[in-house]
Amino acid sequence: MNYKMIVQYDGTRYDGWQKQGNTDNTIQGKLEAILSKMAGMPIEVQGAGRTDAGVHALGQTANFHLPKGCVLTEDIRDYLNKYLPEDIGILEVTETAERFHSRLNAKEKVYRYRISTSTLKNVFERKYIYPLDEHLNVKAMREAAEALIGTHDFKSFCSNKRMKKSSVRKLIKIEITELEGELQINFTGEGFLYNMVRIMSGTLIEVGQGKRSPKEMTEILEGKDRSLAGITAPARGLCLVKVSY
Repeated sequence: MNYKMIVQYDGTRYDGWQKQGNTDNTIQGKLEAILSKMAGMPIEVQGAGRTDAGVHALGQTANFHLPKGCVLTEDIRDYLNKYLPEDIGILEVTETAERFHSRLNAKEKVYRYRISTSTLKNVFERKYIYPLDEHLNVKAMREAAEALIGTHDFKSFCSNKRMKKSSVRKLIKIEITELEGELQINFTGEGFLYNMVRIMSGTLIEVGQGKRSPKEMTEILEGKDRSLAGITAPARGLCLVKVSY
């Protein structure tokens, strides 16, 4: 049986989503270890997005296979929540089509980047927001963001210099919301490159600081060179909000 689950996690103390040979401190690794213990056999978990070290998720989607009749879906959820660390939680587990794949079948992903624009410390949110602590020109940022909407080669916004696959992606929309002492940037797209959201966020922040002109965005895209774009914004401000199918 193929199962789909919705996962939440605070990525602060983890080395990202993807299981790695040099560490067992990943979200995927923690999920697979507990599911394998429950099933009495090795279980592989596929995630919709390979979030970086320190990045969080409100609604990561993942899927895994278990032998038919092995256990009830409610029991899977409860078992995982019982034995997972307190900073990883399972919102739901449901049976899904046998051919469903959380990453390959994803239609849209929404990421949110949070920036503190207040000089006051946000003590209880400090792990989930970038403490820039300065006012930004939101109008200029929105103008710059418009140039990124659509289907483009986002090579300038990718940290993987050895990437051999296509770096063309479709960005559906960017919403910049002003809150009291905080700026939120929501990115909706069909898929994202390595560090793409953090680099776009860092570049938009530099526009908001007056370090760049909104008109530079088109030149950055056309240049297809990572050195043309802005900083890679810190991981702590980024969260995978949801995945749509």
